[in-house]
Amino acid sequence: MSKVYSYLGLARRAGHIVSGEHAVVGGVKRGQVFLILIAQDASSNTNRKFSSLAQNHNISCLVYGEKDLYGQAIGQSPRAVLGVLDRNFASVIRNSIKESV
Repeated sequence: MSKVYSYLGLARRAGHIVSGEHAVVGGVKRGQVFLILIAQDASSNTNRKFSSLAQNHNISCLVYGEKDLYGQAIGQSPRAVLGVLDRNFASVIRNSIKESV
C-alpha cells in the first residue's frame, strides 16, 4: 500500500476524514473540507458531481486510487469519495499523490 493510504489511515484515526457522498457534501457545505479524493473506479456521475462541487467551493479535488483501498485505509467498507478535514493532512496527501503519479 502506498504512503497515500497510510496518511489516509492516520487522518481517519485523528478524526480528520469524512467518507461517503452525504458526509463529504455536508463537510463541504460547512466549509470543513480542504481536499476531496475521488476513487478512479467511482461512477462518472460521482466524479462529475464532486468535481463540480469542489470547483464551486474552491476546494482541491483529485482522482486517485480505488474504492476498496480507500475502505481498507480508513477501516470501513469501500468508499468512492473521501473528504480531508485538516489543512496539513490535505497538503501531505496531495503532495504524496503528485509524487506517486
